[in-house]
Amino acid sequence: MVEEQKEVEEIKKEQEALEKIGAKKFDIESWNPKTNLGKLVKEGKINSIEQIFKKGYKILEPEIVDALIPDLKYEYIRLSLSKGKYRRPKFVKMVQRKTAEGNKTSWVSVAVVGNENGYVGVGMGKSSDITLCMEKALRNAKLNIIPIARGCGSWECAFKTPHSLPFKVEGSYGSVRVVLLPAPRGVGLVAPEEMKKIFRLAGIKDLWMKSFGQTRRRYNFAMAVYNALRKTVEYRIKEEYAKYSGLKIGFV
Repeated sequence: MVEEQKEVEEIKKEQEALEKIGAKKFDIESWNPKTNLGKLVKEGKINSIEQIFKKGYKILEPEIVDALIPDLKYEYIRLSLSKGKYRRPKFVKMVQRKTAEGNKTSWVSVAVVGNENGYVGVGMGKSSDITLCMEKALRNAKLNIIPIARGCGSWECAFKTPHSLPFKVEGSYGSVRVVLLPAPRGVGLVAPEEMKKIFRLAGIKDLWMKSFGQTRRRYNFAMAVYNALRKTVEYRIKEEYAKYSGLKIGFV
């Protein structure tokens, strides 16, 4: 009974944290930027996120992403299931560290952000407080946002629209390795349910996925997918193939 009560309290705190985060709205007028890039964004000298990546700037303030991508959406990766009869999904996971004073308890959360149109980010947060942990995860996901390349790289499809990937990519993190394959239109996302959140927020509609290693480690799994998507903009592509596959990077 005691464990069940603790689980119920944790779920309530998690829901309160989600409501608190969802209620926050970004106001550029009240924002006080601390970096030179943030000041340029607030002054209107940089008005698109493409300029940041073209010039090679590093994003150090999450408010920069909020200002340049107003339609940004976010989701949390399910890390565990609650105990008991209903087994509700939990977006935070308890971890412990041995210290001289005893076990130190912390919470871990993984967030995904994207505009469903070529930009996506993944981040992890860790704190002794559930709300702060989820806020940190969302903040880090915004700081890790990247453009990805989309296209129609499947030989079974000739629509030349950015509904899938332009070519096969691989990514790894820790013991997890993933292979992402372009799929024809209408196939959908053939991937684990939690990883579909990353693809949906990135704007990918059709895809095949293979995974290897300890995929139960959700953060490693999510980062392996993130690293694979990052590689879509790192390869040099011939102009002929770019036209054939309908390659598009970032916003469409």
